[in-house]
Amino acid sequence: MKNICLLGASGSIGKQTLDVIKKHPADFNLVAFSVGKQINKIEGILEDFPVKYICVRNESKELEKQFPNVKFFFGDNGLNELIGICNCDMVVNALVGFVGLKPSLTALENNKVLALANKETLVTGGELVNKLLKEGKGKLIPIDSEHVALSKCLSVSNENVDKIVITASGGAFRKISREELKDVTPEDALKHPTWSMGQKITIDSASMVNKTFEIIEAYYLFGYKYEDIELMFNYESFVHSLVRYKDGSYRLDEGKPDMRVPIKYALYEGACEYDLVYVNDLKEYKKSNLYPFDYDRFPIVRLAKKVIDEQGLYGAAFNAANEEAVYAFLSKKIKFTEIENIIDYCVNNVDNIQNPSYEDIRKCDVFTRELVAKLVKGERL
Repeated sequence: MKNICLLGASGSIGKQTLDVIKKHPADFNLVAFSVGKQINKIEGILEDFPVKYICVRNESKELEKQFPNVKFFFGDNGLNELIGICNCDMVVNALVGFVGLKPSLTALENNKVLALANKETLVTGGELVNKLLKEGKGKLIPIDSEHVALSKCLSVSNENVDKIVITASGGAFRKISREELKDVTPEDALKHPTWSMGQKITIDSASMVNKTFEIIEAYYLFGYKYEDIELMFNYESFVHSLVRYKDGSYRLDEGKPDMRVPIKYALYEGACEYDLVYVNDLKEYKKSNLYPFDYDRFPIVRLAKKVIDEQGLYGAAFNAANEEAVYAFLSKKIKFTEIENIIDYCVNNVDNIQNPSYEDIRKCDVFTRELVAKLVKGERL
């Protein structure tokens, strides 16, 4: 029986994690969760999982009266306190945004297994995470379908690898030109062709920031340089990622787009049954179509090289700029095409330092958000 602390229980990944836990009651026991501002979700979750520890965004005496058998924690600090007190074996980090970094570090520092869906943890703090892992602190398991697929393939064979290949659906705008992007709306961008996800990650998919993040994550997870990581289109989201070997053969993970599958893999730490496909040549694979990625159509992904090669604070600046730009776009304050421009400006105007501390990263995050606010207002810098 594995005791689990779930951060972000009210989001898309969080709800699907609850589905997996509920389906395997003999193996998993939820002992704590967070829901941010979605306090209306607490009662429903408690009906299935009567936990003793919950974290919410804002302090509330009413909640403490309503649920007298629950100890509540509040705010960002509450997330870290929750991890320390709930006696869990695994922390599932399904938070969205930079807020997820500190709880990830706390989980590892407390020698927990960290099942990670929070992309921002590795994008902003990958060096800190890997430092803790090298010190023997905790264990990291990815939840992203692409990285789970790569983990499966590399677990079978990581010798003579030529490239690791991350697949991309292309998002809502995969079939329109860059010229046509200038007039798209948030409603257009939220129409993902294959996945049902939260708003931010759906916008990130349309802008291809999501794939930029995944390249950076793959570097920290598997140790492959930018030049050894490729992208490939798979419009059906049926092939979740591939590994190409030096003899030209491929090993790939396939299946319908259902996040419960990679979540289950993460919860079991890879100790569950799964099938992979091996082909001597990709032309042999007929179940789904794979196409070369168009780097000129989606140039944002090239910024992953700068973040990987130069490290320091570039990932923090990239992430903060994107978060604020996405929310500005959703609020119709900027055009979709301005997301890229804002990210590029911020990444190229941060004072980078090597081997940053968490506090350095946090300060960069704050600085970048303030910079984006000025850009959105149209201030001349």
